[in-house]
Amino acid sequence: MTAAPRTDRLVSIDALRGIAVLGILMMNVQGFAMTPFAYDNPTMQMDLTGANMTVWALAHTFFHLKFITIFSTLFGAGIILMAGEGEDTGKHYPRMLWLLLIGAIHAYLLWWGDILVTYALLGMLAVKARRLGSVSLVVWGIVLILVSALLMVGGMYLGLVFTTPESAAQQEGMLTGMIENMTAAYQAGYLDRLPWNAGMAVVGQLAGMIMLGARTLGLMFIGMALFKSGFLSASWGYARYAVLAAIGLAAGLWISHTGTETMIAGEFDPRAMADGNAYAYFGSLVLAFGYASTIMLLSKIGLFSLVMKLFAATGRMAFTNYLTQTLIMTFIFVGTPGLGLFGTVERVDQAKLVLIVWAAQLIWSPLWLSVFRFGPLEWVWRSLTYGQMQPLLKGKTAAA
Repeated sequence: MTAAPRTDRLVSIDALRGIAVLGILMMNVQGFAMTPFAYDNPTMQMDLTGANMTVWALAHTFFHLKFITIFSTLFGAGIILMAGEGEDTGKHYPRMLWLLLIGAIHAYLLWWGDILVTYALLGMLAVKARRLGSVSLVVWGIVLILVSALLMVGGMYLGLVFTTPESAAQQEGMLTGMIENMTAAYQAGYLDRLPWNAGMAVVGQLAGMIMLGARTLGLMFIGMALFKSGFLSASWGYARYAVLAAIGLAAGLWISHTGTETMIAGEFDPRAMADGNAYAYFGSLVLAFGYASTIMLLSKIGLFSLVMKLFAATGRMAFTNYLTQTLIMTFIFVGTPGLGLFGTVERVDQAKLVLIVWAAQLIWSPLWLSVFRFGPLEWVWRSLTYGQMQPLLKGKTAAA
């Protein structure tokens, strides 16, 4: 007998999703406040000394690729939660098509760093694997992650072979000019920056799918396996989670820290960037698993139940919170009708903005859900998927 789609909430999964959607903002803020070139190479725009260097190093060590890894894993688990393991996928494909449309609007009209388009496209593929066993899902997930490593990490080292001091200087000069023009357009206003944003979205989605698409799909597979095995429902024993958390945190932090220090020690030259990103690619996987194991352990301990419920409310509204982060940051950094602070807010102040948004979303999510069944955009997405308005107020019956 095949399992039916689940309609109850799992606090452990919701809490992990909430932490993930908050965590990704610490990296995404750099993409809102600065050009994509500065996101990839922090020396390209604004100050990178003193406290700003410290903020960059902490973000790169503790956040870079870690929370998007968790988010991708949970998306895979969510496919089983929504589609079940039977032959009928239910509303999965309409759900993904609406996500694709919303993601495209988000990417091309608001922010080039959108992940929803990628999730929608890969989600249509990942659903085919939901009936595989846990071991098969893990094996195929690792294979896909290694394929992505070959493309992304291997590609960076291959690029070193063809990079000369002359070509590097020429590229830097070209990027400097693009950064100046892009900054001026973003500060000018929403309409002025639309061509830049759309262009970056196209490049980002194509490059992201080529370089990281296999990794993301592999993580979805592993997320399905972790859900099937009971890991994500906090069904494992305390000792098991504690051991996995200790190993994942220790090893992951060591690998990630090594990558960060490698970049700094090499003054962000091409070789140091390639080495550092190689450490980051693999370290993020280990550390993300350590984070997830820690959250599963804490969700089993009654002492942390209130904190977990707070993060769980944020996770239940992850779609709304993710897109709300974009609206807030777009208003702050893009010109008319926004404030136009693009390229002027240093990394220390970027981190302060993130902390403010974290606090706001941790407060407003449980308040909203105390009255309503879903977050506002979750409700819109659900209503579009089912082709009818879903009951929003608590006490009303919604579609399973």
